[in-house]
This record gives sequence, C-alpha cells and structure tokens, in this order.
Amino acid sequence: MSDGQAPSDRHRQGMATRRAVLGDAHVDRAEAAATDFDRPFQELITEAAWGHVWSRPGLTKRERSIVTIALLAALGQDEEVAMHVRATANTGASREDICEALLHVAIYAGVPAANHAIKIAKRTFAEMNAERAV
Repeated sequence: MSDGQAPSDRHRQGMATRRAVLGDAHVDRAEAAATDFDRPFQELITEAAWGHVWSRPGLTKRERSIVTIALLAALGQDEEVAMHVRATANTGASREDICEALLHVAIYAGVPAANHAIKIAKRTFAEMNAERAV
C-alpha cells in the first residue's frame, strides 16, 4: 500500500478477484508498472472495483463480465473492452454472450459504439485463438 499500511481485507479480496478475472500475468504487469504517481489509483480500483463491486455475491463473474463489456463498449473505452473480452476466458462469458451484449449496446448506446466494440472483440478473440494455437 502506498501509505505504508498493510493491505485491508477489502484490498486483499479485491486483489484475489482481480487476479481471478484478469489473470495473474495481467495483474503482475500492472503492479510492476505502477509508480508513485499511479499506485494510489491502482489501490483504488483494486478496493473499489474489484473488492467492492466485482466481489459482491449478487451477480456471477460471467454476468458481471457481460455487463462490464456492454458498459465499456457504450462508453467507447477500447482498451478496457479488449481487456475484459480477454477476461472472458476466466469469467465464463461466452462469445455468444458478448455478441448479445453488443446487440444491446447497438440499440441503447448506438450502432457506431457497438460496431467499434465488435471490431475490438473480433480482434481480441482472434488473438486469443492464436495464443491457444501456440
């Protein structure tokens, strides 16, 4: 923790959930790249996004994954869309789930947002396929 304190229970839970969803390699890269400038942000998202929201019992990781991808697509957050599409390998969200979510994006957030997110998802799925083939 940036303030010298031991991680809180919420932070520990968040880190476990973050690793379960995004994978150890991704989290290890993010942690290694953290600087004094952005370490407080990394701690915030670990506690708030991963420790509070993603760790709640109300939705499954699959359901949270679908909702997250739809929201990120609607907001045009390209890198985050790709990261969360990649995370579907850990959350159980299927390609069909993501397709359905992006159809909702088209209707409720606009065809251009969905079209762009579909391109990102297709590219990410192709990368994932290529990595599995190696």
